[in-house]
Amino acid sequence: MTNWQQLADQVLDGYELTEEEAISVLKSPDTELLSILDASYKIRKHYFGNQVKLNMIINTKTGFCPENCGYCAQSIDAKVPIQKYRMMSEEQILAGANRAHEMNSGTYCIVASGRGPTNRELDTVAGAVKKIKEEYGNMRVCACLGILKPGQAEKLKQAGVDRYNHNLNTSKNHHENITTSHTYDDRVSTVEKVKDAGISPCSGVIVGMKESFQDVYYMGQALRELDADSIPVNFLHAMDGTKLEGTNELTPTYCLKVLALFRFMNPTKEIRISGGREVNLRSLQPLGLYAANSIFIGDYLTTCGQDGNKDLKMLEDMGFEIDYDNIEDREAVPTV
Repeated sequence: MTNWQQLADQVLDGYELTEEEAISVLKSPDTELLSILDASYKIRKHYFGNQVKLNMIINTKTGFCPENCGYCAQSIDAKVPIQKYRMMSEEQILAGANRAHEMNSGTYCIVASGRGPTNRELDTVAGAVKKIKEEYGNMRVCACLGILKPGQAEKLKQAGVDRYNHNLNTSKNHHENITTSHTYDDRVSTVEKVKDAGISPCSGVIVGMKESFQDVYYMGQALRELDADSIPVNFLHAMDGTKLEGTNELTPTYCLKVLALFRFMNPTKEIRISGGREVNLRSLQPLGLYAANSIFIGDYLTTCGQDGNKDLKMLEDMGFEIDYDNIEDREAVPTV
């Protein structure tokens, strides 16, 4: 049996897990789960205390995507009856920021479907971000618009975008099993572009897409090498009409082991429990926060999330505190 506390101490001293050690976390018996979470919490508490960062998404453009990602309801190959609409107006995006502010969200995530933004779409986002910064100066804005063309990252930076999300989603070896309309290197290149533009990189994964234990390890290692500041960990919520329809490999305990592993492998980074949290962690959702220090509140892109007030109550019940570092007028905003 691995001494998980000792491993946590080694990580705090700068140690990097081997592939064998990483896989041992994922393959560990459920009877060791609480010990693993306790060890991951030791690392989490060291860097983030008892605070939780809140994030909220606005889906500014949905559907009409030419990519063939097997997990996505917005894929060109998907047969999912979702609502479709073109890019929202600046005013609609600003209204979403107001809702994020009301829910104590420190990060507002502006997401749009598609391979990448047109210049007109980018102008809309940039204009909205400028207004958001005028209205809520300390609100962190994250954009997630797909693969960027030359000069677009710099334009977002100039507008005030703090962070850019572009997930690796899976390992390089498994990537072609998930999508063939773009390459794994396309994704890495976009993350590097935003870093070069001075924007904080956000990149994460989707677990449960028929990947191996080794693939999960390679994901964590790749994100460490990319030096992603924020790592969203999504758990597949397979929708009828997508390529991965019917895939149901995950259990709540395995999801918790994945979160713990990502904390062991990326100890200083924001680990965010993201899409699929409610349907995969189920009643064990609160335990995820012993490894992760960030969650989405509200809905996701094409699936519904837990009611935001329930999330705030969950944090209160567990004794966690909302990270208000970049939220203005925090005393004026209700906690539940």
